[in-house]
Amino acid sequence: MAFVPPQAGYDRAITVFSPDGRLFQVNYAREAVKRGGATAVGVKWKEGGVVLAVEKRITSKLIEPSSYEKIFLIDDHIAAAPSGIIADARVLVDRARLEAQIYRLTYGEPVPLTVLVKKICDLKQAHTQYGGGVRPFGAALLMAGVNEKPELFETDPSGAYFEWKAVAIGSGRNTAMAIFEEHYKDDIGKDDAIKLAILALAKTLEEPSVDAIEVAYITMEDKRWKKLPREELEKYLNEVLQEVKEEEVEEREEDYSELDQNY
Repeated sequence: MAFVPPQAGYDRAITVFSPDGRLFQVNYAREAVKRGGATAVGVKWKEGGVVLAVEKRITSKLIEPSSYEKIFLIDDHIAAAPSGIIADARVLVDRARLEAQIYRLTYGEPVPLTVLVKKICDLKQAHTQYGGGVRPFGAALLMAGVNEKPELFETDPSGAYFEWKAVAIGSGRNTAMAIFEEHYKDDIGKDDAIKLAILALAKTLEEPSVDAIEVAYITMEDKRWKKLPREELEKYLNEVLQEVKEEEVEEREEDYSELDQNY
């Protein structure tokens, strides 16, 4: 009879705590988001709006780019950007769309984002608690929209959720969050918020390009999500890349001046 390591029992059952109080399958779901998921970022701005930007990993030139959707419209005023296992994310998006329509038919008004986020996270949490052949969703979602104010939430595979001013999920999270910590300001405007989101993505990409990035935004005035046209995205990206080059030149000049002073 083969030896089964003590951890194996906790590894195989999603509803069983290990002796140190962990659910291994939930941790593995988080790793699926970190390692396998393209980066997605969100930024709120002062005047009243939110921008979502995602990395599009198109693995073949034969794929139709228009079929590779990475920002999903939940309702007119709510959108989601996933990272992790996209098949899992699609199930969550479909559930969110259903819940949004149920709320609209029941109450005759758009669903508040906080209500929708809680419902989706309740579903995620249920998959960490009950057996019967289910597993945690291997996807995190950035859910953003406007009701009385702009809101931006991160939903974790465990079912936890947090509201952010600027946040990133996926493989480039650490790099993007460091950029947000350095550059985000409470009085940031729309253009700067879009550029900051693109900068955070560009820093996580080996070769930033218009085809590798998708951006959408919503304002308090329109309360309707709009995809950033290719021409505008190219303009913002070129501005960001130019600023990055100028910063790199300044940093090199500072390094050279320090060396000269040392000598």
